[in-house]
Amino acid sequence: MTRHPLVPTTLAGLLAALTLAATPVLAEETPRVDQRQAQQQQRIADGVASGELTRPEARRLQRQQRAIGQAEAQAKADGDVTRAERRRLHHLQDHASHAIARQKHDRQQRPAPGGPGTGANVSPGG
Repeated sequence: MTRHPLVPTTLAGLLAALTLAATPVLAEETPRVDQRQAQQQQRIADGVASGELTRPEARRLQRQQRAIGQAEAQAKADGDVTRAERRRLHHLQDHASHAIARQKHDRQQRPAPGGPGTGANVSPGG
């Protein structure tokens, strides 16, 4: 089965679009936060596509990204993002960025299809 070269890019774009679509209409108020969210989503999608992130790692990182999106929505709820709220969002994103880097470089790799753990390489004699 051949893979189309644009599939990881398309998946990454879809994830980023879904994340940005979930943010409130006042997105112009936090452009740096939105840009970093998109970049972090792309890094997660790239890690999944390359096998650097296992599925549980990717789920955990996506959950962290959703929490940042919720914190951003809460900050925007009153129509004004204060300096303290913006600082908190940047802190959450810094923490998430480090988590993404840590998980991508922790030497855990998603097993290749048919690899260890799937039973495909088990010899009949044991």
